[in-house]
Amino acid sequence: MAVTPIKFYQTGSFAVGGRLLGEDQRSVQSDRQRINSIDCGHRACQGCGEALGARYALDAAMRATGNRMVAVNATGCLEVFSTPYPETSWRIPWLHSLFGNAPAVATGVAAAMKAKGRTDIRVVGQGGDGGTVDIGFACLSGMFERDDDVLYICYDNEAYMNTGVQRSGATPPAARTATTPAVGAEPGAVFGQGKNVPMIALAHEIPYVGTATVADLRDLEAKVTRAMEFRGARYLHVLVPCPLGWGSASHDTIRIARLAKESGIFPVFEAEAGEIVATSKIRRRVPVEDYLRLQTRYAHLFGDSPHTEVIEKIQALADRNIRRFDLLGEA
Repeated sequence: MAVTPIKFYQTGSFAVGGRLLGEDQRSVQSDRQRINSIDCGHRACQGCGEALGARYALDAAMRATGNRMVAVNATGCLEVFSTPYPETSWRIPWLHSLFGNAPAVATGVAAAMKAKGRTDIRVVGQGGDGGTVDIGFACLSGMFERDDDVLYICYDNEAYMNTGVQRSGATPPAARTATTPAVGAEPGAVFGQGKNVPMIALAHEIPYVGTATVADLRDLEAKVTRAMEFRGARYLHVLVPCPLGWGSASHDTIRIARLAKESGIFPVFEAEAGEIVATSKIRRRVPVEDYLRLQTRYAHLFGDSPHTEVIEKIQALADRNIRRFDLLGEA
């Protein structure tokens, strides 16, 4: 996807959303007429990356579909903090499913709309990494295999945050969680486990697969918009730092997401029909240590007796991503 990069030369100003840019260059979030899919009043933690990711993604999807969209939400943080009965922060047609069946329910909604002849109404399924990578994985793979006309978005905060920060299949190696404590010879989550769902989606050769972070609003919006141009199964995996589970400062959410991309530990790319067509190049490469130090879930790797060998293994993972996706190539 060819997206014209926009250079912002001034930082620390009161300019918001690039409103001085041309209409075709402005972000959805800079538009005062945006739908505000998830409104104020929800109960997300301060600095919640998932709340940002959901608003950015669904506002972009609403614009791309002319406000003709239905969202299906798995159980998890996003559902819990946005809909404490009898309240809701959603301003769009929105359904809550079970923890593990959001892709199947979204498929059903899409099928119902097709049966009614309403092919103009699009469907977005969404959930966290627990409801996507683990509990909902079979439903998601089935959705891919059938090529159902659904865009599924995973907001990945790398653990089961809603139920007490337990390890998920998306928890990175060495990270401390309630079920992978920082004890023993190899503290934290072990290496060699988990699932890389973007690559699994890629192997299904579905029409569109993308990854993004909340640190790059325009990239995320552009990928949602691009995904809605396709029919069939589509998948978007968004990294959304969690201050509570990651042990990071609430004001560092965007910074941490940016460091994940700039270190190579979270490659940002998009693919069509099983072939990678674009990657987001690293602008200023940083060591993974810069990313890890901002999170207390990795605090056990530093201190008086640092686990340098573990840090080196994580750095090796980032280096592999950089080679695999050519992240240092010309932008």
